[in-house]
Amino acid sequence: MKKRSILMTSALSGALVFSSFSPTVFAHDEFDESGAEKGERTVFTEEELESLGSPLIEGDKNVQFLNEAASLQLEQIRDGIQNNAADVYSHKGFAYVGTHTAGGGDGGVRVFDLQDPENPEEVAVFAHDDVPGTWHEKVIVKSVNTPDFNGDLAVVSVQQLNRHADTSGGFLLYDVTDPYNPEKMGYWEVFSETRGTHELYMTTQGNRALVLTANPYADIYSGGEEHDFQIVDVSDPKNPETLWQFDPRMLPEVSDNFNGYHWESPDGKTRPVFAHSVITDNNGKHAYVSMWDLGTIIFDIEDPENPEYLGRTDFASDQQGAAHSATVAKGGNVLIETREVYVPVRDGYEEAYGYTRIFDIKDPTNPELLSEFTTDLTFQVEDGATFANTVHDPKVRGNTLYLSHYAGGVYAVDITDPANPTQIGQYKSDQANVWGVFVDRNFVLASDMGQGLKVLTKNNRGGNGNGNGNNPTQ
Repeated sequence: MKKRSILMTSALSGALVFSSFSPTVFAHDEFDESGAEKGERTVFTEEELESLGSPLIEGDKNVQFLNEAASLQLEQIRDGIQNNAADVYSHKGFAYVGTHTAGGGDGGVRVFDLQDPENPEEVAVFAHDDVPGTWHEKVIVKSVNTPDFNGDLAVVSVQQLNRHADTSGGFLLYDVTDPYNPEKMGYWEVFSETRGTHELYMTTQGNRALVLTANPYADIYSGGEEHDFQIVDVSDPKNPETLWQFDPRMLPEVSDNFNGYHWESPDGKTRPVFAHSVITDNNGKHAYVSMWDLGTIIFDIEDPENPEYLGRTDFASDQQGAAHSATVAKGGNVLIETREVYVPVRDGYEEAYGYTRIFDIKDPTNPELLSEFTTDLTFQVEDGATFANTVHDPKVRGNTLYLSHYAGGVYAVDITDPANPTQIGQYKSDQANVWGVFVDRNFVLASDMGQGLKVLTKNNRGGNGNGNGNNPTQ
């Protein structure tokens, strides 16, 4: 692990000042002019997969017996069209793999039966023909028991390839109590001039079910009529109801004339701000919203109609922001934040792709930076603007942090001492492009955008497979 000096300042940093509102197609920050695209790398056919070399697998401690048990490309649901994998989630022995934009999208969510991890079987697809011209990268599945629904509920993000289409993005709700036969329940729509809901999370509070949504650019495109982060009650999945929206202007460091994206930060720089993703802790008490250069924002959501702002992370003055995703560990006392920096060279900032930061949040009103974890790819800037070398998503199991890292595959990191994270393993297939990672029971799932689903078995046991992949007790 390489370390940089840790500077605690109140000034946030991030990307360059943007003078134009002309988006580049599918650049992760839609107003960024780098031209970097998520899906620019190869999507392999089954035949091409057979010609790839053996994966790199290294491990120590609880991942020393990590093994690639299976590698399976997504089935073609339209003749001659190969969709590519996005996020991956697991629930009750089934994997749910979202899809990205390759092949024109409309790939839906793929369901894999994992009863035999060495021989997973794709058994169903859903959400692929509900809203044409969309993609479905994020899926969460939970067991829900409300007055209106009792079973396993899936929520799926819906984003438009053309945000000016005569449709709207948002999220779909499906009953997957029988994973072989998913049944559509309802659809929630966000402001129609956005692409839709990028990432989301579902949690339960007693007999209530909530979906927390990150809808990038809803604020700027709607002129402040809607906001990027919204909380939706899905206790009746056929009739989702919006409860609350976060207006960044409520924060003292954000001026009333904030246009919904360009933030004049306290250090005098203009920073990009939009909601990228959100998670909650396991009891649905706190939400952690990744707001790019505004950091990871922590809310108390025990009263979801009236959440309470608690605090947020910030950055050193030479760091790009790009708070992308988060998870919690150590019983909710530690926050792990990943930053998706795909343009490593900008005037006035360190030369680095995105890396991971770890915070003490025992006092959530004052997150304290404990450490920063980089990989062998972080400072390899020869590729220029690319997603290949940046960290992506974090998941935690016990004292092990798993990071999906595109070209780096999956890194395993020992966080027994969060102030001194140590790499203990790595899985990287030949020509890897890993989007998501999920830790469930006795295996690790990885979703490779070009290669499909990877099932990795490991030696450590425990857990019931029904969690969110973030449970620090399992």
